[in-house]
Amino acid sequence: MTSTGTAGQVVVLTGSYTPDTGGEGIGVTALRFTPGDRALSVVDAVAASGASFLAAHPTLPVVYTTHESTPGAVAAFALRDDAAPTPLGAPLTSGGANPCHLTVHPGGDYLLTANYGTDTLPGTVAVHRLDADGRLVDLTDVVEHKGSGPVVGRQEGTHAHQVVVDPAGRYILATDLGADTVFTYELDTDAGKLKLVATSQLRPGSGPRHLAFTPAGDLVLSADELSSTVTCHRYDAETGTLHEVSRVPATAVADIPNQPGGIVTSDCGRYVWVTNRGADTVAAFRITGAELAPLGEIPSGGSWPRGLTAAPGCLLVTNQHSGTVAVLGVSGDGSLEEAGVVVEVASVVCGLVV
Repeated sequence: MTSTGTAGQVVVLTGSYTPDTGGEGIGVTALRFTPGDRALSVVDAVAASGASFLAAHPTLPVVYTTHESTPGAVAAFALRDDAAPTPLGAPLTSGGANPCHLTVHPGGDYLLTANYGTDTLPGTVAVHRLDADGRLVDLTDVVEHKGSGPVVGRQEGTHAHQVVVDPAGRYILATDLGADTVFTYELDTDAGKLKLVATSQLRPGSGPRHLAFTPAGDLVLSADELSSTVTCHRYDAETGTLHEVSRVPATAVADIPNQPGGIVTSDCGRYVWVTNRGADTVAAFRITGAELAPLGEIPSGGSWPRGLTAAPGCLLVTNQHSGTVAVLGVSGDGSLEEAGVVVEVASVVCGLVV
């Protein structure tokens, strides 16, 4: 759901690391964005510890945030026009350590959370029941990932990094950076329990971070954190499995260690964009068939671009280390225009157009 203010403005929420989670931010910040002139300004903020990811309820004026810590928590907030949201009930345990991504199941009855884990605690995916007002009710299930990968220091154990629902609403996909695997689940919407139905083993050492589907649902793109690549996979909607077709380097910047972060596909399905932490760029790619072709990359408008959010006619980039949110223009051919607007939000890591 999108909230429009005066003169066609939209509200954008951002999440930041807070002092108790290694950052300097307040938590959740509300910004006002005007698509016509790409104006962006801060209007309000609310304390929310370790708000590293935000997700909106599909029908209710409610958003959810992670509390990325050990142990972790998740919280619900009620939206307000042109203002920061307000807490809606008490936070609940996230079902693991360091929750880093969440999404609401399309039916609106369950919140799904990916818990990254730690060096000694495994990655998990958790399910929380929601009531009719969007409040968190209880934790109904936690599933533990198993596996490892070849990258020393990053893949000794599992690290769940994202949980998304496929375009048909049938399967839940959870990326695991530590195991180089996408785990596919079905959700029992009566009991709130997950059933593992398939696993897709990706390239060893790739470290899949986030996925982005094309609108048709036949392709899914992965931002591969450890191999610094973008991979195009065929998606089998019958089995919920991924099959690699092509891949390209995430950045053309040489001799700089790089970790892709956020990934977004265009509404037309012809383009994909990805943030590059290290190169400090946002790269654009054309999708032809199932092949990827670089369209160039531009500065991210700050340092360590982590999140990438589609907004009307542009992309919003959250630059964690510089504490900036940048507005990048999108041309008709999928290429990007350098930031004309940059605003300061301390330790910002994610964005959400509401």
